[in-house]
Amino acid sequence: MGRVTQRRKVHKYVLDGSPNALEFPVRHREDVLAVEEPLEIRIGTLSFSVTMRTPGDDFDLVAGFLVSEGVIWEPEQLVSLRFCAGEDENGVQTFNVVEAQLRPDVQIPETGRNVYTSSSCGICGTDSIEAVHKSSHYSPAADTLTLPAETLASLPGRLREAQAVFDVTGGVHAAGLFSIKDDGDVELLCLREDVGRHNAVDKVVGWALRERLLPLSGLVLQVSGRASFELVQKAALAGIPVLAAVSAPSSLAVELAEASGITLAGFSRGTSLNVYAGHQRITLPAPAQLPAELPG
Repeated sequence: MGRVTQRRKVHKYVLDGSPNALEFPVRHREDVLAVEEPLEIRIGTLSFSVTMRTPGDDFDLVAGFLVSEGVIWEPEQLVSLRFCAGEDENGVQTFNVVEAQLRPDVQIPETGRNVYTSSSCGICGTDSIEAVHKSSHYSPAADTLTLPAETLASLPGRLREAQAVFDVTGGVHAAGLFSIKDDGDVELLCLREDVGRHNAVDKVVGWALRERLLPLSGLVLQVSGRASFELVQKAALAGIPVLAAVSAPSSLAVELAEASGITLAGFSRGTSLNVYAGHQRITLPAPAQLPAELPG
């Protein structure tokens, strides 16, 4: 998998009490790790942000990051993306600097990352939510999507089946964008993996921007970890009506979902899920109809 994974020698300690473990308690083996490297994001010559990420789909990551920061929301606003010069101590190109050229009329923040993103700690919850509303150009609240509860609960399993990097490392998050058909069929449109769950979502959103799919109306975003304020923020700015996570949401994530009209589900584990906001989009199967008269 190239720069996505790296092999390292490890000492494995086996403590299960078996005879073999007692004789050979320490074993030498190779393990496969997910790579983590910095990516500097530049807007023109301006250094806008640095994020730690798993290399791969970097252009999607940068495009999605700019959407999540409220800088752009249409593909025409992103003129080009390119890797800039950057070398390691051996003189090898690192591909760790990406420069985005934006349309001249796009307003570029003067001081790097927008304040409302870093304020997602919850101290200024009301201000953070209001800032997202001011920056968003799409309205998930107006989305008419409905979907069966059992379909939504099945998405973590479908996401897990497609996680190639997690299969070999066990150390990355995933985000998947799903389309739910009228006949109940589910299609995975895009899956991205990264050591950072926010990066995985940015990669999905960036892919969608570059494919000219924004806003992501009628679609579901399934993530492998918890649902933070930042992830709900990214969903809102991309126009995603439903966000589901396999773990818990934060209190501010629920508040933002309610304010934005996003359906937010957590603890989605295949046979059950909790819906914290927007439950009106979730449908239940019709109860089985008993015959008018029972035999005998």
